[in-house]
Order: sequence, then C-alpha cells, then structure tokens
Amino acid sequence: MELIRTFYHYTGFAVMDYRYMIMIVIGLVFIYLAIAKEYEPLLLLPIGFGILLGNIPMIAGLRVGIYEPGSVLNYLYFGVINGLYPPLIFLGLGAMTDFSTMLSNPKTILLGGAAQLGIFATFIGANLLGFTLPESGAIGIIGGADGPTAIFLTSKLAPHLIGPIAIAAYSYMALVPVIQPPIMRLLTTKKERLIKMKKPRSVKKLEKVLFPICAFIIAALITPAAIPLLGMLFFGNLLRESGVTNRLAKTAANALIDICTILIGITVGASTQANVFLRGSSIKIFILGCIAFAFSTFGGVIFAKFMNLFLKKEDKINPLIGSAGVSAVPDAARVSEMVGRESDPSNHLLMHAMGPNVAGVIGSAIAAGILLSFFG
Repeated sequence: MELIRTFYHYTGFAVMDYRYMIMIVIGLVFIYLAIAKEYEPLLLLPIGFGILLGNIPMIAGLRVGIYEPGSVLNYLYFGVINGLYPPLIFLGLGAMTDFSTMLSNPKTILLGGAAQLGIFATFIGANLLGFTLPESGAIGIIGGADGPTAIFLTSKLAPHLIGPIAIAAYSYMALVPVIQPPIMRLLTTKKERLIKMKKPRSVKKLEKVLFPICAFIIAALITPAAIPLLGMLFFGNLLRESGVTNRLAKTAANALIDICTILIGITVGASTQANVFLRGSSIKIFILGCIAFAFSTFGGVIFAKFMNLFLKKEDKINPLIGSAGVSAVPDAARVSEMVGRESDPSNHLLMHAMGPNVAGVIGSAIAAGILLSFFG
C-alpha cells in the first residue's frame, strides 16, 4: 500500500484540479476544429495537442515541464521566447509566395496597409484597459492576423504574454472564414460586391527578381527593427524567383517551414499551462484580439471603397478584396472569393485578393517593426 501511495503521489492525478481540466477541454476543441471542421489544421492540430501536453499536471522537479530549465520542452520553447522560429517561417513563406498579382496591380498594396488599422486601434484599446505600452503593442499585433509576427513581437516586448497572444492570433487566423464574411457583407452593397475587376497584367521575370531586393532595402530603411522578418521573407522570395536556387527554395517552402510550424505550434500550445494561462489578462487579450481582427477587416474594406471614389469605372476595386489585407495567407483571399461568388458565381476574386493578402504580410511586419522601435 505504501508503494501504491508513493506511485499515486508521482502521477498527474495527485495534483489535477479544475483549471487543468478546462485547458484540456480547450485543447480537445482545437483538435476537433482542426480535424472535423478543417480550420487551419496545420496550426490548430499542433497547438491543440500542445495544450494537452502542457496541461497534464506533474510534480515539480522532474524537469519535463515547458517552464522547467533543462527540460526538452524548455529547450524547444527557446525558439519561441527568443524569436527564432518566426524568421525561419518567414523564410519559408517568402519561398512560397508569388508577389506577381500584387506587382500587376500596385494599388492593392495600399489595401494591405489599410488592413493594419486593427493593430493600432487595439493598441490604444489595450492601453486604456490597463496594459503597459509594450504589452499593448504586443496585443495589438494580433490585428495583423499573422501568428509568427505576433510571436516575434511579443517575445521582444512582453514575453510573459506569449501564450495568450499566440493562441489568440492563431485562433483568429483559423476563424477567418467565420469572422470576416458578416463584416464584409455589412460594409458593402450588392452593387459593390458585383464589381468585376479587369484581368491582371503579366509580370516579367526581371520585375519579380528586382522586387524582393528593392522592397527589402526600402522597407528595412523605414523600419530597421523588422529586418529579421522582412529580410527572411524577401530572401526566401528571391530564392524562388531567381530560378537558380530551386533546391533551396523547395527546402525553405516545404521541409523548413513544416518543421518550424510543428515546433512553434506544439511549444506555444504547451506554454498554456493552466496556472500561467487562466488569468483575467488572457480573457482581455482574447476580446481585444477579436476587436483587432474586426477593425483590420473594416479598414481594408472601407479603404477599398474610398479608393473607388477616385478610380475610373474600368479600374474600380471590388471592396471585398480589401478584407484580404489581413495577412492570413491564403485564407483571407479565399474568403474574398467565397463572399464574391455568393453574389455572382462567375466573379472570381481570388487572384485579385492575393495582392492585398501578400501586401498584408509585409504590412504587419512593418507595423511590428514600428512598435518594436518605439517600445522595445
């Protein structure tokens, strides 16, 4: 009996309480959404299982918990708290991204900038709720709908909030098809949703090669603090477009980004230990994150409508693609296509929406650089 009691003392049952049960249920919900609903499964499945992994209560001193120095999970978590994984993911993202749609219609870059409205609106809201300026900056970046950028900035400004901010950012990225359509329909008329945009022009290879080089130099000079993200993004794109480094481009776009996605998902999920995650500040962050996402969608759509006031009839923009200015690539562009086809099944907006969508990736990185410059 003494041996049984000793064994029980070292099991998770001995220290289990309701907080861990709540987090385990949340992890199971994430796994359900990933498998049954296919909401960003590449993100939600690792995060969901990571939540389970991090919320099996354990005896302190065993060196297996994510916050215990010397544990394997703690070593893997190093890449999150020190901002290592996000630039590597941006490298892979750059190698996967075709900027030609944006280059063929440069005015869509403005939509990618306008959709960052949620970042700065939420920054103000978070500060009014009592968060410090660095914490508010980290929370605001959720509005960019870019998980790696949110993790990178939070690791620099508010490392203690990485768990709730990362979970909020990735959750809202996965829920793009749920959150955005009602806002898009509310802000546009049937006539606007029926606008058909002219076919994008063909972009020459020279333009594709010069773009990552020139764009990096200009963007880096504007916000040097964003160099780790922008540099890797544009370097990855140069690997793709140069035509002479196909092996490197394929490795970055496949194996590297997949490995980093697994590691960042499982460790961010595991960081949501109940005693760290279940706090009033986490609830505020989730509410602010939803507001940030709504404001970003609002900014992109409204700015597209504003631009149409100055464009010729044949050059007008369908405002639905403005919502794709959030950098949830390519889901936000798919939502523009989906909502557009509800009004006119023959109106295909996907390629047009990819312009502001990839511009949003650059915009969120620049916004993160600005916030880091001020509050880092």
